Amino acid sequence: MGDEKLNRIYSKRCIGNQYEDIAVDYLIKQGYKILERNFYSRHKEIDIIARDKQYIVFVEVKYRKDDSKGSALESISYRKKMNIIKSAKFYLYKHYYGRDIPVRFDVVCIQDEDISLIKDAFWIE
Repeated sequence: MGDEKLNRIYSKRCIGNQYEDIAVDYLIKQGYKILERNFYSRHKEIDIIARDKQYIVFVEVKYRKDDSKGSALESISYRKKMNIIKSAKFYLYKHYYGRDIPVRFDVVCIQDEDISLIKDAFWIE
């Protein structure tokens, strides 16, 4: 892999971390308790795992400079949702949560200076 490609990947990860930091601060102000960040499984990564009252919440963070390529929420493909759901199931299993624990999938959308939280953005079918 060339240096230029590595620099691009590193740069995207750094930018992603900055927006995840913003999302974490926002979620804490909304009353969420952050349990974990950047949880990896073989199905990919979950940006933020948090607790919101009785819910375990799996949060995807999406940034868009503007909406010329669609909204942040629209950018989450069906495949990405399925990977998040599979990773969430693995997280619950790994941490010994029972089937009765309420789960939610939220999205923090950051566009320019605006931050919005979409609760129940998608669900396990």
